[in-house]
Amino acid sequence: MALLLRFVLLCGVADFTRSLSITTPEQMIEKARGETAYLPCKFTLSPEDQGPLDIEWLISPADNQVVDQVIILYSGDKMYDDYYPDLKGRVHFTSNDLKSGDASINVTNLQLSDIGTYQCKVKKAPGVANKKFQLVVLVKPSGTRCYVDGSEEIGNDFKLKCEPKEGSLPLQYEWQKLSDSQKLPTSWLSEMASSIISVKNASSEYSGTYSCTVRNRVGSDQCLLRLNVVPPSNKAGLIAGAIIGILLALVLIGLIIFCCHKKRREEKYEKEVHHDIREDVPPPKSRTSTARSYIGSNHSSLGSMSPSNMEGYSKTQYNQVPSEDFERTPQSPTLPPAKFKHPYKTDGTTVV
Repeated sequence: MALLLRFVLLCGVADFTRSLSITTPEQMIEKARGETAYLPCKFTLSPEDQGPLDIEWLISPADNQVVDQVIILYSGDKMYDDYYPDLKGRVHFTSNDLKSGDASINVTNLQLSDIGTYQCKVKKAPGVANKKFQLVVLVKPSGTRCYVDGSEEIGNDFKLKCEPKEGSLPLQYEWQKLSDSQKLPTSWLSEMASSIISVKNASSEYSGTYSCTVRNRVGSDQCLLRLNVVPPSNKAGLIAGAIIGILLALVLIGLIIFCCHKKRREEKYEKEVHHDIREDVPPPKSRTSTARSYIGSNHSSLGSMSPSNMEGYSKTQYNQVPSEDFERTPQSPTLPPAKFKHPYKTDGTTVV
């Protein structure tokens, strides 16, 4: 009984597989950034598949943070490709007649964001089939730079370096000497497939042109390096020149500081002298104060006079006005001699 049940199940599976099926095997596809990826999806139909044909491509991004999303769809004899904004305008069916059994697509101008799992799903009732494809987008090596890290002098130790600006791992390196036929040092052989070659105790025989080629699974890049190993330079002369230059710079700085200090002292002295001169000069006397002092002195003279003297003083010219030149000392008015009566008569008696 169990054997009969297994036989029935196997026959059912066989009948199901003989219906709609995708003949393209699942696979991983590697392409370089900027290129076009071809994702194949060939299918066959059986006479039992009589329903409408629906073809659907979905993507599951590599970050696994977004659920499967439709990127292109064929249904009801119409094509729709505006479901997934990141691939809009860059995904197309390769065949103009999808009913012929070819649901393959092209993804153009590949970007790193296109990395993920793509699924081709074909439906034609009652048949249903799907296959998954892994798309990997790699970056070709580019912008490779070769240079010497250290001093290219005889007897020195330095390094030859080969560095691409970008490129997906893993990367492979290959060094070659392009000039003359001199053999490379034995110590270099183990590093000819690395990005750095360590040079020990360099000699003039190492001079020449070298190339470094960087490769990965989608492309390669190359750079050239000219190595010129020269005799050691006169370091003593360089050191002496550097010391002399430093001393001259210090002397120049000292002169500048001295001149600035001297100039400041001179300016300060000029300000102090100018200030002293202005303090020693007395302020000019105004004409009003001079006239007032002149009239005041006259009043004081008048106040000291007796009534008997006023008679004689009234004859003087009191209304004289001082001249405009106030620097001249004003003269006191001349008073006539007063007339006094003698208290005694000529006969010796007293007058009351």
